[in-house]
Amino acid sequence: MNKNETTLLMLSKKVKFAGLFLALLAASPFAKAQNNPTVTVGGKTFKDLNNNGKLDVWEDTRLSVDKRIDAIIKQMTNEEKVNLLIGTGMPGIEVLTGPVGDSKQGLVPGAAGGTDSFDRFGIPATIVADGPAGLRIQPTRENDSKTYYATAFPVGTALASTWNKNLLEQVGKAMGNEVKEYGVDVLLAPALNIQRNPLNGRNFEYYSEDPLISGKTAAAVVNGIQSQGVGTSIKHFAANNEETNRLTINAHVSERAMRELYLRNFEITVKESQPWTVMSSYNKVNGVYTSDSKDLLTQVLRKEWGFKGIVMTDWFGGFPEFESIRDGGISDVVKQMNAGNDLLMPGIPAQKKVLLEALNSGKLSQEVANLNAKRILEYIFKTPTFAQYKYSNNPNSVQNAETTRNAAAEGMVLLKNEQNALPFANKQKEVSLFGVTSYAWITGGTGSGSVNNKHTVSLLEGLNSAGYKLDKELVDLYKPHAEKEAAAELVERKKKGILGLPGRLSEMKMDDAFLDKKAETSEIAFVTLGRNSGEGGDRVVNEDFNLATEEIEMLDKISKAFHAKGKKVVVILNIGGVIETASWKDKVDGILLAWQPGQEGGHSVADVISGKVNPSGKLTMTFPVNYADHASAKNFPGIPADNPKDVTYQEGVYVGYRYFNTFDVKPSYEFGYGKSYTDFAYSNIKTNSTTFNNKLEVTVDVKNTGKVAGKEVVELYVSAPGKSIDKPKSELKAYAKTKDLKPGESQTITLTLNPKDLASFETAKSAWIAEAGNYKVSIGASSLDIKQTSEFSVPKELVVEKVQHILPADEKFEDLKP
Repeated sequence: MNKNETTLLMLSKKVKFAGLFLALLAASPFAKAQNNPTVTVGGKTFKDLNNNGKLDVWEDTRLSVDKRIDAIIKQMTNEEKVNLLIGTGMPGIEVLTGPVGDSKQGLVPGAAGGTDSFDRFGIPATIVADGPAGLRIQPTRENDSKTYYATAFPVGTALASTWNKNLLEQVGKAMGNEVKEYGVDVLLAPALNIQRNPLNGRNFEYYSEDPLISGKTAAAVVNGIQSQGVGTSIKHFAANNEETNRLTINAHVSERAMRELYLRNFEITVKESQPWTVMSSYNKVNGVYTSDSKDLLTQVLRKEWGFKGIVMTDWFGGFPEFESIRDGGISDVVKQMNAGNDLLMPGIPAQKKVLLEALNSGKLSQEVANLNAKRILEYIFKTPTFAQYKYSNNPNSVQNAETTRNAAAEGMVLLKNEQNALPFANKQKEVSLFGVTSYAWITGGTGSGSVNNKHTVSLLEGLNSAGYKLDKELVDLYKPHAEKEAAAELVERKKKGILGLPGRLSEMKMDDAFLDKKAETSEIAFVTLGRNSGEGGDRVVNEDFNLATEEIEMLDKISKAFHAKGKKVVVILNIGGVIETASWKDKVDGILLAWQPGQEGGHSVADVISGKVNPSGKLTMTFPVNYADHASAKNFPGIPADNPKDVTYQEGVYVGYRYFNTFDVKPSYEFGYGKSYTDFAYSNIKTNSTTFNNKLEVTVDVKNTGKVAGKEVVELYVSAPGKSIDKPKSELKAYAKTKDLKPGESQTITLTLNPKDLASFETAKSAWIAEAGNYKVSIGASSLDIKQTSEFSVPKELVVEKVQHILPADEKFEDLKP
């Protein structure tokens, strides 16, 4: 999580001061960085960072950064080191925590926090801000007529559903542009936790139930953001898969499941994008807070994966509940430092006091403090703030809006399209637009993953703008209903405090005679179903995962009326996570999964509905028939049920499609599924060898056999022998997206398999092992819709990587096996 208004709420459910907190946040002073004088030595000019009129070692750019930083650390007092290792706080937090001492307001109001400044070394304060769907800062400032709105990009599920690395990098570049031009150094994103269970309240921020798509998606976003010269913080490391009691929940996970699922996504991201920072999570794994875990933060992250950046805690990570702050509770700062958690965020004076005592007494060694301080200084030296970048407060908003519009359209998944219900391009015939969410559109989820954007394009606005002829009577009835419902929901949410969770809006009541009239005059019905969720709480089955009775009635009545007149009904899903579809999907002609598509969402949906964009998104998670069909359902959110303290990942590696496909549980829509307005034929699968030797190349031809241009996601699944250890029936190991293929056009796709793609983690051997035997490669349009297969063999067992055991179990249980 992170942070500013966000985090705080669970702090105290009794607090009613959210408005005051936000006012405090908004009323912060604002100042621009100053130019430094220079000093000339031997004919070369250097910045005099600390204004002392002489060239200090750390100012001498002829020296390596390493030497310059070492010179600073050598001179730092224990107190200065502590001030560097602990963040500068969060302004306004006292409203919730009681007095915790001073918090420093950084230069960007609404940012989540930052690191301290040290004038005698010329080290400036750096700034970090949320979040995964775009930069979250205060849009207005006191005594300032200018506005500071940021772009709200599509949520994580929408971005991942594009399966398009190049597009994701473009989104990252657009995010990075706003981060840099608004004076922020690190964006607290992306969030890539595995979607273990569909009820996680923050699944909208996350990418997938699969570690490959999670890791590759995050890497593309990180590479895009960091290409702009600002940093990222990939989060929440690790096994942070629920919001219920998130600060204290103890996740019991086997080492195999940790390494193959919950760490593998982070490993891919670290190795393929070198994020500046990693954020440790709130939860415990096998009894140890992740921010206290040397196994995670040093052994795995740094020694095994070669991570070079800093680790920061989540906001108040390692605290025994937010409420504890009032009573003087703090995290175990020495344990966190020893684990390799360099920066404690947001930072409160009580932590500094304990850490300083530990450093003075020797309880914390100088060696550890210096190492962590050095890593933080290495980060600071990379920042735009340190380089005195003159940010404009004027990002490329118009261009970024275009980027988000395109990304949202490409992430939409066409779940159903009977008799070509879509595209519907007729602008002369009347359209009936139903569903309160069509008019009160959901941009994205709540909490630190939200964005303060200027305007969201609703579906109503998008269809109007595209020139559709909407039933005016319906619009005139729905608009005031939607405004009233949305306003009432906001009031209810504010009563719950800063992390109040969003509620569902009630649907408008309509009788059969009214609907018959609409079916008479309209050519088609569009019906939007909406869902929202947010940080600080998980979703529920009734009236959230499942449809509410009034929604089912609305669909039944509309379908009956329109079908009686031979007209079609298309449902648009404006949702952040998975919902139940099996019980109602047969009642309608088309279903477009639009996700929560960011600020341009209404335009993006209109682009797809009209056929201007051919949908090419595919599911990165399973849509089950029933919630209970998920293997994790019986272990979520944990026990005791009324106030969970422990959650056991008893399903092991059988999460999502690995479970459904291996145990033959029929989904409503399977992992990797998504339709198009055209058709594709797969042919000519080839491997460059029948024997695996260090790597294997697989090629396949994909041809557009339909009537319109379109893109296809090509998915490669591997089935391993599974003799020495149980394996899922098949696992996604590579994928690619074709270019926009014209009708009749073909493209040859090449996918590569490396040794680790064949390997499983065998706990008994503490190694990644690719067993000997025959492997099957399946190329498909989804995990179940396999188009081409081939085989290859591994002649003898490969020990791909030997590692140390980590995270010893604190509770005995057996992982699920087929």
